[in-house]
Amino acid sequence: MTKQRLLFLGPPGAGKGTQAQQLAARQGLLHLSTGDLLRAEVAAGTPLGQEAQAVMARGELVSDGLVLAIVRSRLEQQAASLNRGEPGPRGWLLDGFPRNLAQAEALEALLNELNQPIELVVLMELDDGVLMQRLLSRGRDDDNTAVIQHRLEVYRQQTAPLIAHYRQQNLLEPVAAEGSVDEVAARIESLLQ
Repeated sequence: MTKQRLLFLGPPGAGKGTQAQQLAARQGLLHLSTGDLLRAEVAAGTPLGQEAQAVMARGELVSDGLVLAIVRSRLEQQAASLNRGEPGPRGWLLDGFPRNLAQAEALEALLNELNQPIELVVLMELDDGVLMQRLLSRGRDDDNTAVIQHRLEVYRQQTAPLIAHYRQQNLLEPVAAEGSVDEVAARIESLLQ
């Protein structure tokens, strides 16, 4: 049976968002991108969005509690919809969360409570030089060399322990994130069986 509860890990610029969006569409999964959810708050100009914008502009991460609350809400909405027999995505793909062990443990507690444990963790791997080029070419306000270097440092310090955590649980599958979008997609698809 195809794995339907997925988590994407990898440094900023590795292509997680692109791959997650396309895979979710092809497999009929709910795409939970914390970055997109937060950017939507920023675009709407909500007080939460203003707070998130200030934090992201410094290259820092928004609070665990906020992100977990957003994820819980989306998964509960999906479960309620399925329980009512409505059509819609049966599985989900988390992209951009968790970023550290504390978040992973809080997420696992939530997923156990919802009886929806993670089935596969995809680790997208890419060389730093390529990451820097990709991020600078996006042209976002918060993407400059200093902020990107800081984000990569934060990623390594906080997210790297997740790799060991999920490897211990036999959930982690590394994927080379270089090459065309289709080449990377094919590598990821092969892991779902």
